[in-house]
Amino acid sequence: MAKKFIDVMDTTFRDGFQSVFGGRVLMEDFFPAVEAAKMAGINHFEFGGGARFQSLYFYLREDAFEMMDKFRKIVGPDANLQTLARGVNTVMLDTGSKELIDLHAKMFKKHGTTTIRNFDALNDVENLKYSAERIKHHGLKHEAVVTMMDLPPGCHGAHNVEFYEKTLRDILDSGLPFDSICFKDASGTSNPQKVFETIQMARKLLGDDTHIRLHTHETAGVSVAAYMAALEAGVDGIDMAASPVSGGTSQPDILTMLHATKGMNYDLGGLELGKILTYEKELQSCLSDYFMPPEATMVSPIIPFSPMPGGALTANTQMMRDNGIMDKFPDVIAAMQEVVEKGGYGTSVTPVSQFYFQQALNNVMQGPWKAIAPGYGKMVLGYFGKTPVAPDPEIVKIASEQLKLEPTTKKALDLADADPAKSLENWINRLKEEDIEITEENIFIAAACQEKGITFLKGEGELNVRKISEMKKEEEKNCEGSSMGSGNYTVVVDGQKFSVQVAEGDADIQVTAVNGESAAPSTTSTAPSVSGNDVEIKALLPGNVWKIVANPGQSVNEGDVIMILESMKMEIDVVAPRGGVIKSINVATNDKVVEGQVVAVLG
Repeated sequence: MAKKFIDVMDTTFRDGFQSVFGGRVLMEDFFPAVEAAKMAGINHFEFGGGARFQSLYFYLREDAFEMMDKFRKIVGPDANLQTLARGVNTVMLDTGSKELIDLHAKMFKKHGTTTIRNFDALNDVENLKYSAERIKHHGLKHEAVVTMMDLPPGCHGAHNVEFYEKTLRDILDSGLPFDSICFKDASGTSNPQKVFETIQMARKLLGDDTHIRLHTHETAGVSVAAYMAALEAGVDGIDMAASPVSGGTSQPDILTMLHATKGMNYDLGGLELGKILTYEKELQSCLSDYFMPPEATMVSPIIPFSPMPGGALTANTQMMRDNGIMDKFPDVIAAMQEVVEKGGYGTSVTPVSQFYFQQALNNVMQGPWKAIAPGYGKMVLGYFGKTPVAPDPEIVKIASEQLKLEPTTKKALDLADADPAKSLENWINRLKEEDIEITEENIFIAAACQEKGITFLKGEGELNVRKISEMKKEEEKNCEGSSMGSGNYTVVVDGQKFSVQVAEGDADIQVTAVNGESAAPSTTSTAPSVSGNDVEIKALLPGNVWKIVANPGQSVNEGDVIMILESMKMEIDVVAPRGGVIKSINVATNDKVVEGQVVAVLG
């Protein structure tokens, strides 16, 4: 009897990179490993989309479309190249209009994509319909998704076999076109018995001719057991990665699964141990200079209590390291259980996983429910679709008050389509304003990545890659001599953090005006005088100054926005605690700020 052929998708170059490095791997560094994977007989790759679309523009100064073109050239015309999309969000920071959803499918087809795996974190099938139609319209294969996880202990109401059957039936009843069905567990928390029963249910409902896949992560330590359960239940495909970006927060290793199925009636893509060993050796060489966060290689037994996806976990810890608050990570993970429970049980996968993390971070840094993260708040208010169960009414009330938004039952697509800021015309005009060439690619980059997309297109993107060699150089530079060099520093005095500027010799210290331009040199202290009636306005989180709204001398009312910080993928409004006059703005656009730093003074 012939062994059952199981299609293997290699997730190394998308989910693997996202799960281990937060997506921050330069294309020329990993392309030799793509060639090695091809030589090893791999013909199905996840090569883009998801957070790996934005990360190229945010951190690498690279164009995702150019990367996709080069990847296709390496693997040839016959390889199945797959990307990840989020329904009405596609690969954007926010929900997209019909025009932008159509442009996403068109551009990804143009740049080498064969298949788009398409999911909605809330399992709201309404959010999949239009994107599915456009994916098929542009000649791509559509893989519709049911998102999975296990609920934290004591939580009930969703994420059981009955819930997944209802979601699958909703997909079938909607009539949306699909070529395959994937059950996607980004946190790796689904227990193997539930996986077995879910795949068994899907096979019975879909029949023998529908291709069914399972995607999971090793984060909670049960991924191999989950895959074995899925194989026994009749799954047709599974996703795996290659070392050193396998296991831990990523997918199980290809070699591990070849070993786990040894002697069984499964043929994992016709792959051979020796060829995969050669491929993994090349990949290890390509990535040898990249700093690997220790949590990326760990299996965490507490993840089922606070389901954090592997792909989001390291991206978040990288940002926490960059902002000097990594010590808060255990508290944030612990705070997630309440956030998940009160948020309506959306699946912990992008963007909902980031909403959960942001809200948990706010609860830790600013006190429970004192500050509602915008994404989390809009989710519980219904702006991204219908959550699996109703969110906690008290949290809905707090979110409505803080965000000044009423709850809605309107479809997310209809809301996005009615927003002029999400039209093609808006982004074409923005490109014209910035004197950027108007191409369909540039329109989509700007719409998907917003201000950071514009920054990239203007050639001003930031390179932020953690390489061991560069980290050593920086360490050696910081250790040279006993005195500080010129630059901006954060110092702590009596437990308070201050941002200071240091210059050598008799160099003039420049005063930076609100608009970021250099003003006249000053020979005296630039610190504003603070009287007894003045109020120092401080940053609640570390981050960057994204936009300054108010100017010195301007009158403001209580609650007026003075400036907007960007922190941990959130836009944080800095507001006036009372009415008054702005005496000083102590930072400039794009400045880094630390927690507790005075950013403005109100008189």
